[in-house]
Amino acid sequence: MREGARVRLDYSAQSLWRVDRMIEEIRREGPPYAAVESVLRGFGAYAGEVIVRQTGAEWWATGGEHCVRTPDGRLWDPIEEARRCYSGHGSLRLLCRDATAPG
Repeated sequence: MREGARVRLDYSAQSLWRVDRMIEEIRREGPPYAAVESVLRGFGAYAGEVIVRQTGAEWWATGGEHCVRTPDGRLWDPIEEARRCYSGHGSLRLLCRDATAPG
């Protein structure tokens, strides 16, 4: 995705602005969810890794899904947030902002 889209993803919180915009562009094109599910999962995993690197969080598996647990004990689901972005109701940038804010 990174090479084809010519987007620089450097694991910074700022890079999530670009990811949110890419999801919005995909949403406007209107492909069925099944066609973009793996891309959205990848974007969510990328956002989760940004949170991990920014906060010292760790990945957790819960019921077959993966989430991020920040050092203060809060759980975050960036993969679900990417799905919410695709439906027009989420933001990976804002999720990261909230996850990296003091709890």
